[in-house]
Amino acid sequence: MRGLLITGTDTGVGKTTVGAALARLIAARGIAVRVRKPVETGCHSDHGRLRPADAALLQAAAGANESLATVCPYPFEATVSAERAARLAGTRLSLDDLVSACRTGVAAGDFLLVEGAGGLLSPLAERTTVADLARALGLPVLLVVPDRLGCLNHALLCTEALVARGLRCAAIVLNRLAPAHPADLDNADDLSRWRTEPVIALPYAAEIADTVPEDWRPRLASILPGLL
Repeated sequence: MRGLLITGTDTGVGKTTVGAALARLIAARGIAVRVRKPVETGCHSDHGRLRPADAALLQAAAGANESLATVCPYPFEATVSAERAARLAGTRLSLDDLVSACRTGVAAGDFLLVEGAGGLLSPLAERTTVADLARALGLPVLLVVPDRLGCLNHALLCTEALVARGLRCAAIVLNRLAPAHPADLDNADDLSRWRTEPVIALPYAAEIADTVPEDWRPRLASILPGLL
């Protein structure tokens, strides 16, 4: 199965926006993209049903005729870790549940794009982290890092955790979350001195909900040949 699991150094670092951009780029090449965010927390009620907003963005980006329940079968209301949110809702999730959710509906030749919840070692289910899911699925990992002061430590810790688990890091994506940026800060250059994986720095983009910013396209496209 070809695909990619997207995770980050933390929550709120732009995993979904990067994932949606990649889904659009891959779909534009005529490849069926099956997006999965098996667990999403912090979901709001919409006509009595919890709506996973991140999963909806991925669904729209992939352009596939798949239901939101297929993309995200386990939405939860509490804004806590996925494991805790499930327990608060009276549900016990296992690694097998998540693997099944990710693989259901994925055919040979499809590209499976999975987004975790939280960071690389965030608990997803009982005794299961995002890294465990990546290993069970046999997928390379894309690590999204907020491009700001202090991110080097978090990025290096996560890449060491990937290596320790035998997981391949397809690339490190530095995502600039604010327009202001210290002139002397060059996290891409610094990370490249420590790691051998491709390091991609994405400029700040204010509007990315339904398109891929032009200056993101060549940067993200550069990692696709190793995945498709």
